[in-house]
Amino acid sequence: MARTKARGSEPIGYRWHLRMKMAEAGMFATSDLLPLLGARGVVLSREQVYRLVARVPERLSLKTLAALCDIFDCQPGELVEPVRGGSAPDPKPAGEDVASKLAGLRPRPARVAPVPKRK
Repeated sequence: MARTKARGSEPIGYRWHLRMKMAEAGMFATSDLLPLLGARGVVLSREQVYRLVARVPERLSLKTLAALCDIFDCQPGELVEPVRGGSAPDPKPAGEDVASKLAGLRPRPARVAPVPKRK
């Protein structure tokens, strides 16, 4: 069987959109994902979930990807965006690009109701 050269010879990279999906769902703490992943059979430590959200993962199990897609009711392509001409993912936190997109999405301030007086 002859090997054919794939379309384009540039390296492929990707962008990770988990933080954006979390913000769209109103989730602003990485710890919000722990029970949701656990309910789907994915057991990760608090630190692993933090790294999954705050950094671009180099490896990701299909079980974890499927659980994230179920949590956010999305397709894998909405979490992982292939980028042509990109290099290997940067292991630094993906904050700059995400910060500009999240500028309008902020958690609502809590309203503290007065405690009713006892009679």
